[in-house]
Amino acid sequence: MPIKVLLADDSDVMRSAIRRILKEEHRIEVIGEAGTFAKTVQMIGDLKPEVLLLDLHMAEKREFAPELVKAQLGCVCTLAVSFSNDDEARDLARSYGAVSLLDKMTLFNEIVPAIVRCKSDRSAPKRAHAA
Repeated sequence: MPIKVLLADDSDVMRSAIRRILKEEHRIEVIGEAGTFAKTVQMIGDLKPEVLLLDLHMAEKREFAPELVKAQLGCVCTLAVSFSNDDEARDLARSYGAVSLLDKMTLFNEIVPAIVRCKSDRSAPKRAHAA
């Protein structure tokens, strides 16, 4: 069964490029695309994706506090995507609950393995930590 992915990026060009890459991968199914954060939140509730590929710097998302974003996205394995891959971007990605930050410049080499890894990590049984 393919991994259900929701694309969230305010750039039509980026969404189109990512969609073309993922279309070739039989393990992944793009079940929806959102160009705004509000639409992303709605589509998470409606479509129940397993993985969210989230543009870290969607302009509209900045209107939401990171805590709200994390609460809204917490039900899905989130991969943040950005042209910035510095400490600030990594901190922002973590504040949104993203498990990984992918660089848009090298995204096309990293996207499929990151999605598969995200899904695998989420599906693995949780083990109790020894005290």
